[in-house]
Amino acid sequence: MEGAKLMGFYGEHIEPAIVSCACGMKAISRERAKIVPEAKGDVLEVGFGSGHNAPYYDRQAITRLYALEPSAAMRKRALKRIAGLPFQLEWLDLPGEEIPLPDASVDTVLVTYTLCTIPDVDAALAGMRRVLKPGGKFVFLEHGLSPDEGVAKWQNRLDGVWGKLAGGCHLNRDPAALVRKAGFEIGRLDQHYAKGAPKFAGYMTGGVAAR
Repeated sequence: MEGAKLMGFYGEHIEPAIVSCACGMKAISRERAKIVPEAKGDVLEVGFGSGHNAPYYDRQAITRLYALEPSAAMRKRALKRIAGLPFQLEWLDLPGEEIPLPDASVDTVLVTYTLCTIPDVDAALAGMRRVLKPGGKFVFLEHGLSPDEGVAKWQNRLDGVWGKLAGGCHLNRDPAALVRKAGFEIGRLDQHYAKGAPKFAGYMTGGVAAR
């Protein structure tokens, strides 16, 4: 019972703080600034977290933002960051595999540092493709499997421990491969190590894709 209480406290208080802090690193913020302004129109952001993307949206280009985030602790942490946004924000408090929006209903789906964590990532990506309008944009930014054998070896070794500490995050998923597998056609792809981030967690994959 005491162990369950401890894990509950960790999941509700410590883990959100760790994840939010990691997602707010300068190295990560620089990556967000490059990709988030791609979002236009009615936007679904999957894995809104504590709102780290909010400052980087092109405020003149957004009509509505659906912020999907199942963690109440993360939604609470986001309140200060979303205060003053000039467009309508609607919370969706379901997991990434369960998107409560109609087919072909959004202009942009944005996902950042989330595909690494969703348990059934294939189902989640299928849902994102379902709600995206024909001609819409799938905008993504993730960390993942390095092409360098030495780094990848360490990612595989650390993956289990890292996941327990960081909310189920995986170090060794291949974001580009997952996006293509889901039926998206990647039109722009940028892959590199983020300056200032540790290599085992710093290989970035970002881009824009279509249905």
